Amino acid sequence: MSAGRRRGRIVPAAPGSRVSRLELFYDLVFVLAFLNVTTLLSANLTVHTLLAGLLVLALLWWCWVSFAALGNAVRTDQGVLPLIGAVTVVALFVLNLSLPEAFTNRPGGPPGPLVFAVCYLVVRAVQVLVLLTRSDVPGRAALRFGLPLLASVTLLLVAGALQHQQVAGPTWLQLALWAAAVGIEFTAGSRVRSVGLAVVSAAHWAERYALILLIALGESIISLGLGPKPTAGRPISWAVIVASILGVTTIAALWWMYFDTLAPALEQQLHRTRDPDARAAYARDVYAYLHLPLIAGIILFALGVKRYLAVIADPHGDPWRVRALGLDYRVLFAGVIIYLVGLLALGVRASRRVRLLPAVTVVVLAAVLLPAGRLPAVAGLAVLALACVALVLAGLRASDPLRRQVRQVALNEQIAAEQEQSQWRRRHL
Repeated sequence: MSAGRRRGRIVPAAPGSRVSRLELFYDLVFVLAFLNVTTLLSANLTVHTLLAGLLVLALLWWCWVSFAALGNAVRTDQGVLPLIGAVTVVALFVLNLSLPEAFTNRPGGPPGPLVFAVCYLVVRAVQVLVLLTRSDVPGRAALRFGLPLLASVTLLLVAGALQHQQVAGPTWLQLALWAAAVGIEFTAGSRVRSVGLAVVSAAHWAERYALILLIALGESIISLGLGPKPTAGRPISWAVIVASILGVTTIAALWWMYFDTLAPALEQQLHRTRDPDARAAYARDVYAYLHLPLIAGIILFALGVKRYLAVIADPHGDPWRVRALGLDYRVLFAGVIIYLVGLLALGVRASRRVRLLPAVTVVVLAAVLLPAGRLPAVAGLAVLALACVALVLAGLRASDPLRRQVRQVALNEQIAAEQEQSQWRRRHL
């Protein structure tokens, strides 16, 4: 098949395109990936496993970022892309199965680190090959994309080969090699404009990241719902009910902090950025890089609340007085703090200025929340939920004309789009 006909089967995207249903279907596998990271960390939470989980999360995030960029460049529901996407889903699903053995091989089956590395290579290579079929991408793009990918996969394979049978969990050397692989991928991704790639549809780009953040919040609800169950006929306790309500309240507050004003403000700024290089840099910094702390914060919160519920539901202790020990309370409260810092960083990058009130609020919360983790588990969750709700209410009561303007522009855009779609349907359907 000639190059022209091959490219004809890849339909390019256009300005104004939105997220397709097929992309949402692919994201279901990433829901499983996020949930697996939380589940694996919950089973054995140590400093080593926590760092390993964050590194795995970073690589999974970069897989998703690359796929989101692919959907912005070409139409993933047209031509041969659905078949290519099916290959990606299969490889990503097998990668999920190999997550427990990403660092250390378990005897009696295929080598886990090798399976993980090969699946990661397949997922990323498919994305790169599709992008290279575009006629506007120069030949040097193959080296710019291919060499960093091969280098990162090689580091993953070397880390898997260095497993030590006497050490439970990953070693510091393995973690260092994984960190180097993550660094290579993120650094190479910062140079996409040098090979001619650009943000084709700002609406698609912003919507894609808002949806994956929504999926991460949904994963935290799933973790909460899959928490401790009544055992041996024991009824559910009031402490577990109260703790679950507090957890859902915190998740709702985290949702509001992003989706009320910040998400539409970031998208509107992306639309206003007309220069291709400036738009690519903004999309990279705000979305590909600075949304990762939000995802990591949500995952850490989900991990912490899952372990908190296990402590509260323990039938051998007083559920109202029992305290979370070790890394449990640190992970729970650090997750929320990382999320808030990520929100603050997004605002700084988008507006180029530090807003005093949010910055002071984050510092005060960090000073208050970490000591609150030493309280009984239910009381600690209550302090966390109240702090997040108070932050939301403070934002609603503040006389901020920017919030009103952002929300009005978003509403006007929604109404205009609905009217245009209705007119088209009346004419053609």
